[in-house]
Amino acid sequence: MAVRTLAAAFRVRSDNSDDLALQHPKDGNTAMPPAVPAPPYRHAAPSGPWPWMDFDVETSSSTTAIDPSWRGYPQNQFGNWTPDQVGRSKMLDKCLLNRSSTIYWMDVLNDGKFATPDMGGLGSTMVVGTENEDGFWDVLHRQQRPDNVRVRSIFVDDLTSPVLRMLGTRYNIEPFFFTSSINWIPSRYQEAPMHKQGDHITVTLPFVRTLRKNSRSSRSAPTTPTPLSQSMSSRINTQAAFPMSDGNMLFIDLLAIHMVRGVKTSTIISYHPESTWCRTSAQRLHSLMQLVGGSVYWQKIFDKSQDPTFVFLAILWYALYAWDESFELLYNHVSELESKVLQTNNIELTRELHILQAHLLHYQALLHNFELSVKFLAKTHNPAMDSDAFSDDQRKESEYLMKRESENLLSEIDRLEKRRAMQSNRLKNVMDLAFATVNIDDNSQTRKLTEATVRDSAAMKQISYLTMVFLPASFLASVFGMNVAEFNPGALQSLAHYIEVTISLTLLTIYVVVTLQTHSTFHERNAPFLRRAVWPALTFWKMMHKPREKSEKDLV
Repeated sequence: MAVRTLAAAFRVRSDNSDDLALQHPKDGNTAMPPAVPAPPYRHAAPSGPWPWMDFDVETSSSTTAIDPSWRGYPQNQFGNWTPDQVGRSKMLDKCLLNRSSTIYWMDVLNDGKFATPDMGGLGSTMVVGTENEDGFWDVLHRQQRPDNVRVRSIFVDDLTSPVLRMLGTRYNIEPFFFTSSINWIPSRYQEAPMHKQGDHITVTLPFVRTLRKNSRSSRSAPTTPTPLSQSMSSRINTQAAFPMSDGNMLFIDLLAIHMVRGVKTSTIISYHPESTWCRTSAQRLHSLMQLVGGSVYWQKIFDKSQDPTFVFLAILWYALYAWDESFELLYNHVSELESKVLQTNNIELTRELHILQAHLLHYQALLHNFELSVKFLAKTHNPAMDSDAFSDDQRKESEYLMKRESENLLSEIDRLEKRRAMQSNRLKNVMDLAFATVNIDDNSQTRKLTEATVRDSAAMKQISYLTMVFLPASFLASVFGMNVAEFNPGALQSLAHYIEVTISLTLLTIYVVVTLQTHSTFHERNAPFLRRAVWPALTFWKMMHKPREKSEKDLV
């Protein structure tokens, strides 16, 4: 039922170009977004004792004075993060490309309704640039939150370095949240749990989305795109976008969510370092979450449970819908590949099949991360729910609803995995068919060659029969034509001399041939020349000693 009620919300398509592919800025042809970097998993969570440290890099303690204001983040909150580590994580460097951030606010009230607050008289949307950084800090730090707000949601587009520092300082966010998402590292962890007070939870979730054909761009791309013709000739890169035959593409998108859970009020932060290349923007996610607030099904959940984690869980449904849409388009692509293999015998199609199979294997890992994230959310108990502000009945109701909704989402993820496995099995069948077709053609050619060889052998056999008929006569003619005294009186040579010379030259020829061979039964492989030259003596010695060795073994 949860799937049906959310379908209307998440399948809404806006009129902007967020779901469309971009054009190549030079020639206007469809271009592929740049490949996602391979994630360094060892830097994913704060449980690692050496954040962004490599063993081949010398470490040194920082002597720079730490700014206690928000400008000193992350050192002002987490002293073990030295400037060298911050630089290696590229946490701040990758935000320098953005000149301003757009902030979208949304509140979930105690009665379960969704509202857009007026933040400092600026409405529910704020553009934060260098000229109004202090104003945004005042909104974060000084403005009091109304008592009827259960969860305040902050969606950030085009994260800048000052906004990152302010959010990290205000909500005491572990830098791993920003480094994991900026570097596309799947992660999930809980931090700072306090009994009856709350905690922090983080999920960084890469997922697959569809890039539409016949696109236009309303945003400039910060990086150079990859033309489709070049991407097809390069090596297989499962982190890159996958182009399909109908012009659509599958590419990797990201959800980066951090939640501060408390007793009276909670905060959820979803940020997007760059909303280019059609990746999910904060504006898009903000509008979709407002539609969730209008869902009768979810309204009942928010009304029955005060646990703010359900807002987090609702956001994860966005990734599921993106996965499902991607597999719908991928089904058509696999069907077309099957038709091509059945209609043609082009061995080049196997390259396309192998590329798609490699991407499906990578998608298996991404789906597994999705499953682990949902399980993490379901099993990570909210310490704030143990507060005296909630009754035992409320806790039991929240636990029941969380278990039910998590199982609903996990069942959908299992369905996606089975669908992915079905596509992978279809590809395996198609590849087997392609190789079988090629083998059939090869066998047909081999059969023709065999038939031609048999015909040639029959002809050669006939020639051999004719040769056998004339062989005795040829031999007798050669013998009686010899210039020896036995057959030709008065000749200077005899038959005995002929036999002596013939045997001598034959033995000499055998000796020279065996000596020049590097491998023979008369000597070892790659034996030196001198050892090969005395092979007759060695052979005689072996013949003499073998019977003796055999008799000794028999006696033993």
